[in-house]
Amino acid sequence: MITPSCKIKNDLRKRRHFSIRKRVSGTSERPRLVVFRSLKHIYAQVIDDTKGETLISMSTIAKDMGTLTGKKKTEQSYEVGVKLGEKALAAGIKKVAFDRSGYKYHGRIKALAEGARKAGLDF
Repeated sequence: MITPSCKIKNDLRKRRHFSIRKRVSGTSERPRLVVFRSLKHIYAQVIDDTKGETLISMSTIAKDMGTLTGKKKTEQSYEVGVKLGEKALAAGIKKVAFDRSGYKYHGRIKALAEGARKAGLDF
């Protein structure tokens, strides 16, 4: 039986994500910044795991992102990180725990993290 390689890759990523989640959890003092990457978009949330609620979210399809046409996906991810960092600082969040969700810290994930750091988040 032949299985598609994308299914195998996603299962391996989920396994890595679960092992990361054993070690990383968000508190009210230091919430968790979790990233999800699809083929076209990137999504980021700041989550307080003790309460089980999302404090802030931002993505490339959010209404307050404006137009991102003509930019590469890495540049879009950087801008999502900057906007997320600005919203977090406005909400009084300065420190976060970064959860890369099983993705490599490379490319779009790294760009989002650098954008959030530039905006003033500490992780």
